Amino acid sequence: MLFELPDDDILYEALLARDARYDGRAFVCVTSTGVFCRLSCPARNPKRENSIFMDSVAACIESGFRPCRRCKPLGSLAEMEPLVSDLIQQLEQDPGRRWREADLEARGYDPSTVRRAFKRHFGITFLEMARAGRIRTAAGTLSAGSNVIEAQLDAGFDSASGFRAVFAKTLGRPPSSFTGDEHLKADWIKTPLGPMIAVADQHALHLLEFFDRKALPRELVRLQSLTGAGIGIGRLSPTDQIEEELGLYFDGAKGGFAVPLALPGTPFERLVWRALQEIPLGETRSYAEMARAIGKPSAVRAMGRANGANQFAIVVPCHRVVAADGDLTGYGGGLWRKRWLIDHERRLAATQSTLKIEA
Repeated sequence: MLFELPDDDILYEALLARDARYDGRAFVCVTSTGVFCRLSCPARNPKRENSIFMDSVAACIESGFRPCRRCKPLGSLAEMEPLVSDLIQQLEQDPGRRWREADLEARGYDPSTVRRAFKRHFGITFLEMARAGRIRTAAGTLSAGSNVIEAQLDAGFDSASGFRAVFAKTLGRPPSSFTGDEHLKADWIKTPLGPMIAVADQHALHLLEFFDRKALPRELVRLQSLTGAGIGIGRLSPTDQIEEELGLYFDGAKGGFAVPLALPGTPFERLVWRALQEIPLGETRSYAEMARAIGKPSAVRAMGRANGANQFAIVVPCHRVVAADGDLTGYGGGLWRKRWLIDHERRLAATQSTLKIEA
């Protein structure tokens, strides 16, 4: 983590006060608009429930948020180095452009120098930043039901083959092959922690992951292999159900999930995943404690692998498993999300406990 953020309530007070002391160290992601800002942004302040605080530009971008055009959270840091400032300006002027290292060389920049500079300032390379914007646009376009050509143009790809290559890396197949008759359907769900992809059939949810999870392409290929079914674009009733349940979860109204799950793992993995669902809301367990809970105290490493193989983020709460000393480790969705989920669930559990006492 680049900067140990204080409590979210403190950060929200800093946002209301437009406290410039946090510039470059903390950012607010606004779920209602999809943008992220400096805490000193002069724009109208978002509601508390629509505000998520992160400690880096990379976390904001990788979660599907785009930089605010008013406070320019990238520009405030980019002023430190001319080449960074120049390339950020190029991204703002042409956000759909597909950049290559040759384009950087054509502007007189050494690609390795650019890579180091962007990693130093933002925690993400320039090419990764440009690609994240194109993928976010493409996902939103296809989710809305637009055709492949519209998605390609919106994403800024300069060729159909280039678009297919990138999208195949995410979904495991090119969008041109979608027929609408696929047994499994994939769609996107907006959340305060960034977009998630849900894959379902008519009866159950097969996968729920954050869109930027690096293991997502591999999980989608594995899912298709295990089910013998292709994945298309669309929405079925389990996706509607999990979207509604996630809304209640993030709003702090409900901590549990009732959506039916298709668990395609091995018997041991399914044993672990069911044990994860039994961890009470607001609590955590160590890997060793989980191994003992399933009756296999010596299988700590196997427990950890099964935990990592879980493909139902939040619903099967692998984020509730921590190191023996309490450190947050091993979460494919990013440790910042793991921390947020645990803190959110502790507040949610405390609220539910208070309501029970008053009742």
